[in-house]
Amino acid sequence: MFHWNNGVFLTKAGLALDVTRRQKVGFISHAHADHMARHELAICTPDTARLYQHRLGAQRRTMEIRYREAMQFGPLELTPYPAGHCLGSAMLLADDGKKRLLFTGDFKLGPSATSAEAELPEADILVMECTFGKPRYQLPPREEVVSELISLVRETLAAGQTPVIHAYALGKAQEVTRLLTLAGIKVQQHPMTYAVSLVYQQCGVDLGDVTEYKGKLRDDHAVVTLPRGMKNFRIAGIKHPVSIAVTGWAADPGAKYRYRVDHALPLSDHADFGQLLETARRVGAGEIYCTHGSAEFVGHLRAAGFHALPVTGSYQMRMF
Repeated sequence: MFHWNNGVFLTKAGLALDVTRRQKVGFISHAHADHMARHELAICTPDTARLYQHRLGAQRRTMEIRYREAMQFGPLELTPYPAGHCLGSAMLLADDGKKRLLFTGDFKLGPSATSAEAELPEADILVMECTFGKPRYQLPPREEVVSELISLVRETLAAGQTPVIHAYALGKAQEVTRLLTLAGIKVQQHPMTYAVSLVYQQCGVDLGDVTEYKGKLRDDHAVVTLPRGMKNFRIAGIKHPVSIAVTGWAADPGAKYRYRVDHALPLSDHADFGQLLETARRVGAGEIYCTHGSAEFVGHLRAAGFHALPVTGSYQMRMF
């Protein structure tokens, strides 16, 4: 029903799924750079379309499909479902009348402050993202991490210092911003981040009391900027910063040293190890194919009784 050719393709429809090189038609699960390209036509949700055009140009052609609304594409019926990863992120259910295939893209189970919560339809074949497919990535409960983040930011402000949160400009930055503003903490954002936040707001997402950082820090404000190491991540004019990274990789020992920050908190927009196993159980697929993660997770699925295989590899073409 699908094949791998340096990316996942729905064979009968010739549709590329999150392929990062230009295609005639490509489905884009969300608007992160490692899941999209300048396709001749991009199929995606309305919110992803706005973000895709913001990042790659307003002239980019899109065909919009809404959550839970089926669309006929050649021999397949395509239906997107919320993925919980970032605004507009979607899983794609493809039905050929005999079998149903679910392609997850990047996803996370559970609540989000800025995106629709993931929904998992049943399918015969599951092609799933497995970024955190090792047992050590059983992350703490989200509410505990959020509470730790808010407490740390408040303590930093009370000490007369500036909390500087490093987060990816699309998705995590808006999530962190909304979590802080819901707690009554005002936020200034890096200009690149703020430009994305304006698109979020245009799509109806309320981010609360957030403004663009234009070189002058306002009293009692947290700052949200790009991850360290990215070009132009630095924010000039901030005295006594306390740097905080928010990422699922914070579960690794010594993460704060790896990211060169004062604190690293495991707030993730990807499914952790437990959520990946839960996804396999809930979808109920007889065949599971794993992408974007360690091949080790395939072994964990097999040990749990699932028929699982890795998809990605160095080979040129592989049919499934």
